[in-house]
Amino acid sequence: MIATGTDIKPLEVLIFMRDVRSRVYFEQMKGRGTRVVTDTELQAVSGEDAGTKNHFVIVDAVGVCESDKTESRPLDREPTMPLKALLQRVIFPAGRDEDTLTTLASRLARLDRDLKPEQKEEITAITGGETLQSLAGGLLRAVDPDYVAEVATGVTDAEAEKVPAEKLEATRLQLIERACAPFDKVELRNKLENAKREAEQMLDIFTPDEVVSQGFDASAKQKAAGLVDEFRTYLAEHQAEIDALQILYSRPYKKRLTEPMLKELEKKLKENHAAWTEDRLWDAFVVTEPAKVQGRTKTGRFADLVSIVRFALEQQPVLEPFADSVGERFNEWMMDKAKAGIVFSPEQLAWLNLIRDHIATSLSIEPDDFELAPFSQRGGLGRAYQLFGDKLNELIEELNGVLAA
Repeated sequence: MIATGTDIKPLEVLIFMRDVRSRVYFEQMKGRGTRVVTDTELQAVSGEDAGTKNHFVIVDAVGVCESDKTESRPLDREPTMPLKALLQRVIFPAGRDEDTLTTLASRLARLDRDLKPEQKEEITAITGGETLQSLAGGLLRAVDPDYVAEVATGVTDAEAEKVPAEKLEATRLQLIERACAPFDKVELRNKLENAKREAEQMLDIFTPDEVVSQGFDASAKQKAAGLVDEFRTYLAEHQAEIDALQILYSRPYKKRLTEPMLKELEKKLKENHAAWTEDRLWDAFVVTEPAKVQGRTKTGRFADLVSIVRFALEQQPVLEPFADSVGERFNEWMMDKAKAGIVFSPEQLAWLNLIRDHIATSLSIEPDDFELAPFSQRGGLGRAYQLFGDKLNELIEELNGVLAA
């Protein structure tokens, strides 16, 4: 019996095999499923494929849930209503009923566990300091009679029954108005919808697959071609708005492409179309132009966006991993140095190879990067100056220009 004294945080499925007559025990058993656990702890018991614990499942084998043993109700009272509809509802006073507010709070709290830190920062910037947790908390407090009574009277632990109904209702409406105000921003609603779409991934691990046919499906090829056409059209229409596209469109490049610029482009692409990730775009070109696409490597996949855009702009005849093109240019640079009579020591060569690998994944390298691994493990910036002397900065600029060109 999972009850008092038992703490199993990674618990994902709670199976009732006998009836529970005690309301306290029933709440304690359900409460074990709500325990919060880190992704690492969950993966330790459920495998590396496990993501984030954002819900648990009750399997009722004996009908224990058929009798009402508790007065508690789930927060998500509108489970079939999509997030977009909930966000649209709370814009209007008529749609701010208790079920809608608690359901939206539940969805925001769950979404908060699925988002990356940078996504949370973007939402905080839009709301002016509000996090998803604080937004959800505001919605829940607005429908909590005890909290409404405390605000209405200014007295801690005030009893709602003893507060005049008119005053209680006026305070409740004020709290609801304040809690729903952030969702009037179209930018916030769009950001939440996009974040939800990116975080969702439905996996069916129970239905066995059966091979019906081999080769590219005609409809899949047509869909991939449409995605490629839309992507090229977007690049042409927004080339003047995004720094990375301005640089990639200019031949020769007027200035260096940096990692923040590429991240901005990646963000804009995903906001415009959730399928425009490096992997999906690469796969689309594999389907539409297989003879011109080479295999991908496991490293530097973020930087592959540079190769994808250049290939889409027809600036390079073959779509190959960015790291491969950097490696080819590095070998050519080394041969040019050898022809010029420049010889590097074994330790200098090891550092040059590390610089090459850094540019292959981050587009460029700066002196400050030498204080990070793996350079820091070899002596950092100080050791780099000892090896290359006063020509270090000149060497960095030259490699940035040659390898990422």
